[in-house]
Amino acid sequence: MSVFLVYLLAFVVIVILFKIAVVVPEREAVIIERLGKYSRSLSSGFHLLVPFIDHISYRKNLKEDALDVEPQVCITSDNVQVQVDGILYLQVIDPVKASYGIENYSIAVTQLAKTTMRSEIGKLELDRTFSGRETINDNIVRALDEASVNWGIKVTRYEIRDITPTDTILEAMESQMRAERIKRASILSSEGKRTARVNVSLGDKEDAINRSMGEKQRRINIAEGQAKSIEITSLASAEGLHLIADALSVPGGKSAMGLRLAESYIDRFKETLSTCDVSVYPSELAGIATITDLITSAKKSSKTSLSRKTAQGGNE
Repeated sequence: MSVFLVYLLAFVVIVILFKIAVVVPEREAVIIERLGKYSRSLSSGFHLLVPFIDHISYRKNLKEDALDVEPQVCITSDNVQVQVDGILYLQVIDPVKASYGIENYSIAVTQLAKTTMRSEIGKLELDRTFSGRETINDNIVRALDEASVNWGIKVTRYEIRDITPTDTILEAMESQMRAERIKRASILSSEGKRTARVNVSLGDKEDAINRSMGEKQRRINIAEGQAKSIEITSLASAEGLHLIADALSVPGGKSAMGLRLAESYIDRFKETLSTCDVSVYPSELAGIATITDLITSAKKSSKTSLSRKTAQGGNE
């Protein structure tokens, strides 16, 4: 009998220990009620309770949690039906309010997210719902935060997962996108042709400018060459005239000049006769005799002046 009592007493002690000893894991909170009334909140660690008086009422997870927002039909401002679903992220920041402020905060915040999402989608047109996801998400988070202040939770973010229009709208959107692509292709083609024409005209313009500049430079070079040639010719002519003048001032120079002119005349006359089919002679044949006498006298005078110079040189 005594052994039975010992076992019974040991069992009672173990039950009491399980009742009064509480181990709270990390990132969790335990709500303790004493005689049906809130007593305190237990954080992570080992705690002892008053047996048969203290009672664990709630256990709250303080980690961030993700809730699926079921798909629902929303109507945009241009009366288009779309099916939208999302993901809601929240975290318990006050376990007491999360326990006593609302019965089930997960269901409450999910339903509130649905209604807020329908309201935000109804403010936008279909095209803007795809590009304005960030704005919609921010507005839903702001509305949920204002409503969940007394629930002890914090909505960290909301993400729209899918926006799915009806099949009819998808076909219309596909037709619109096809037309838009054709329009863009036409615009790009026309811009390409315009750019090509502009480039060709600019190339022709530059080519014409380069040709005109080249022609200008060529003419300038030709003019400079002609001017230089005239300058050189005039200098040579002037120098030749000076030499001729000096030669004429020498005794016998005029006779030599006459002889040279007569020889040149005869040579030119022969060239003219050789190139003509019809022979042309001077009107007075006496002119030829005169020319011959002139040449003979010039030769004699040249010889006479040469002999005189020789004699003078010998006398000296």
